[in-house]
Amino acid sequence: MPVSQLKVDVGELRNARGVLQICLTADPDNFPNCIDDARAVSRVVPAADHGAVFDGLPHGNYAIAVFHDENSNRKLDTFAGIPREGFGFSRNPRIGFGPPRFSAARFAFASDAGIQQVRLRYML
Repeated sequence: MPVSQLKVDVGELRNARGVLQICLTADPDNFPNCIDDARAVSRVVPAADHGAVFDGLPHGNYAIAVFHDENSNRKLDTFAGIPREGFGFSRNPRIGFGPPRFSAARFAFASDAGIQQVRLRYML
Protein backbone atom coordinates (compact mmCIF):
# COMPACT_ATOMS: atom_id res chain seq x y z
CA MET A 1 0.00 0.00 0.00
CA PRO A 2 1.54 3.34 -1.00
CA VAL A 3 2.28 5.87 1.72
CA SER A 4 3.11 9.57 1.55
CA GLN A 5 3.51 12.70 3.61
CA LEU A 6 0.61 15.01 4.42
CA LYS A 7 1.15 18.52 5.71
CA VAL A 8 -1.65 20.26 7.61
CA ASP A 9 -1.42 24.07 7.65
CA VAL A 10 -3.66 25.81 10.16
CA GLY A 11 -4.50 29.45 9.53
CA GLU A 12 -6.32 32.35 11.10
CA LEU A 13 -5.29 31.63 14.68
CA ARG A 14 -6.17 34.53 16.93
CA ASN A 15 -3.03 34.04 19.03
CA ALA A 16 -0.11 31.64 19.58
CA ARG A 17 -1.15 30.54 23.09
CA GLY A 18 -1.69 26.89 23.92
CA VAL A 19 -1.69 24.01 21.47
CA LEU A 20 -3.41 22.75 18.35
CA GLN A 21 -5.20 19.41 18.69
CA ILE A 22 -5.22 17.82 15.22
CA CYS A 23 -7.08 14.60 14.47
CA LEU A 24 -6.96 12.78 11.13
CA THR A 25 -9.36 9.87 10.54
CA ALA A 26 -10.70 7.72 7.73
CA ASP A 27 -13.65 6.52 9.84
CA PRO A 28 -16.88 8.55 9.37
CA ASP A 29 -18.29 7.16 12.64
CA ASN A 30 -15.44 8.67 14.67
CA PHE A 31 -15.33 12.10 13.08
CA PRO A 32 -14.65 14.69 14.42
CA ASN A 33 -13.54 13.27 17.79
CA CYS A 34 -11.41 10.24 16.80
CA ILE A 35 -12.14 8.71 20.23
CA ASP A 36 -12.86 5.10 19.26
CA ASP A 37 -10.75 4.95 16.11
CA ALA A 38 -7.60 2.89 16.64
CA ARG A 39 -6.33 3.97 13.21
CA ALA A 40 -6.85 7.70 13.77
CA VAL A 41 -3.71 9.79 13.91
CA SER A 42 -3.61 12.68 16.37
CA ARG A 43 -1.04 15.35 17.00
CA VAL A 44 -0.74 17.97 19.69
CA VAL A 45 1.57 20.77 18.57
CA PRO A 46 2.34 24.26 19.87
CA ALA A 47 -0.10 26.76 18.35
CA ALA A 48 2.87 28.81 17.17
CA ASP A 49 3.77 25.95 14.78
CA HIS A 50 0.56 26.53 12.72
CA GLY A 51 0.21 22.87 11.78
CA ALA A 52 1.76 19.42 11.65
CA VAL A 53 3.19 16.81 9.28
CA PHE A 54 1.92 13.24 9.03
CA ASP A 55 4.60 10.92 7.59
CA GLY A 56 3.99 7.44 6.19
CA LEU A 57 0.26 8.00 5.75
CA PRO A 58 -1.47 5.35 3.60
CA HIS A 59 -3.37 6.71 0.61
CA GLY A 60 -7.13 6.91 1.08
CA ASN A 61 -10.02 9.17 2.09
CA TYR A 62 -9.60 11.18 5.27
CA ALA A 63 -11.05 14.08 7.22
CA ILE A 64 -9.25 16.40 9.62
CA ALA A 65 -10.60 18.14 12.71
CA VAL A 66 -8.54 20.81 14.49
CA PHE A 67 -9.15 22.87 17.56
CA HIS A 68 -7.07 25.59 19.16
CA ASP A 69 -6.73 24.55 22.81
CA GLU A 70 -5.71 27.99 24.04
CA ASN A 71 -5.53 27.01 27.72
CA SER A 72 -3.99 23.54 27.07
CA ASN A 73 -6.67 21.69 29.07
CA ARG A 74 -7.05 18.98 26.37
CA LYS A 75 -10.70 19.80 25.55
CA LEU A 76 -12.70 22.22 23.44
CA ASP A 77 -14.12 24.70 25.93
CA THR A 78 -17.71 25.79 25.35
CA PHE A 79 -20.20 28.28 26.79
CA ALA A 80 -23.88 27.31 26.46
CA GLY A 81 -22.83 24.78 23.81
CA ILE A 82 -20.93 27.35 21.73
CA PRO A 83 -17.18 26.75 21.31
CA ARG A 84 -15.04 29.32 23.13
CA GLU A 85 -11.91 28.17 21.32
CA GLY A 86 -11.12 28.02 17.63
CA PHE A 87 -11.96 25.01 15.48
CA GLY A 88 -11.71 23.98 11.84
CA PHE A 89 -11.99 21.07 9.44
CA SER A 90 -10.41 19.89 6.22
CA ARG A 91 -11.97 21.42 3.10
CA ASN A 92 -13.25 24.26 5.34
CA PRO A 93 -16.96 23.35 5.07
CA ARG A 94 -19.79 25.68 6.06
CA ILE A 95 -20.58 25.45 9.74
CA GLY A 96 -24.17 25.35 10.96
CA PHE A 97 -25.25 23.92 14.30
CA GLY A 98 -22.71 21.31 15.34
CA PRO A 99 -19.76 19.92 13.45
CA PRO A 100 -19.96 19.08 9.74
CA ARG A 101 -20.50 15.55 8.49
CA PHE A 102 -17.47 13.46 7.55
CA SER A 103 -18.49 13.73 3.89
CA ALA A 104 -18.23 17.55 4.00
CA ALA A 105 -14.65 17.41 5.32
CA ARG A 106 -13.48 14.30 3.42
CA PHE A 107 -10.60 14.58 0.98
CA ALA A 108 -8.79 12.01 -1.16
CA PHE A 109 -5.11 11.55 -0.36
CA ALA A 110 -3.33 9.78 -3.21
CA SER A 111 -0.16 11.70 -4.09
CA ASP A 112 3.49 11.67 -3.06
CA ALA A 113 3.01 14.71 -0.88
CA GLY A 114 -0.13 16.56 0.00
CA ILE A 115 -1.22 19.61 1.89
CA GLN A 116 -4.47 20.51 3.60
CA GLN A 117 -5.15 24.07 4.69
CA VAL A 118 -7.56 24.44 7.60
CA ARG A 119 -8.97 27.85 8.60
CA LEU A 120 -9.90 28.20 12.24
CA ARG A 121 -13.15 29.85 13.27
CA TYR A 122 -13.88 31.49 16.59
CA MET A 123 -17.47 31.91 17.74
CA LEU A 124 -16.81 33.79 20.99
